[in-house]
Parts: sequence; structure tokens; C-alpha cells
Amino acid sequence: MAAALIQRSFTSAISQHVRELRFHLCQTAPSSRGVREFIEQYYVPLKQANPALPLLVRESSGVQPRLWARYAFGQEETVSLKNMTAEQVAQAVKQLAKPH
Repeated sequence: MAAALIQRSFTSAISQHVRELRFHLCQTAPSSRGVREFIEQYYVPLKQANPALPLLVRESSGVQPRLWARYAFGQEETVSLKNMTAEQVAQAVKQLAKPH
């Protein structure tokens, strides 16, 4: 049910503003737990709603969890995802997906 709500909220409008989303996380660190849960629960609905949007997941031991959004002309923004829940990660994605 939650995945369906997320899918409806991640409309194709994300693709119009964002050229790429990159998630960096650690496979085992507690500070990355919410990002891992977000990927497990919401990657598929997010990709289904935005099939042309590159979604990159980079796992590396000991890395702090972060989200990067790349826009037109190579412009990028980043936000820390440290100790966030999956729902808070979803909110961070929505925030970075807003038009700039």
C-alpha cells in the first residue's frame, strides 16, 4: 500500500526537472538503513513512474548516505540521508525533484 502511494506521488514530472538521481550508501551501516529500505521498497515504483530517469545506487563500505540530483547543464544538488527513515528519504527525493 505504501509503495502505491509513493508511486502516485512520484509522477513523471521528476524526469522533467531531474536528469539523474544517485544514492550513495553503505551496505551495513545503521546510518544507511533508511536508504536501503527506500531502495528495497520504492525503487521499482519510482522507476516505473519515471522510466527514462537514471536511478543510480552506489554501495560502498563506510560511506555516509547521500542523495545527489543532477539537473540540466550539469548542475547538481546533494543532501545527507544519514539516519533517515525510508519515508524521510522519499521526502528528500521529492524536495530535490522540485523545479529550480
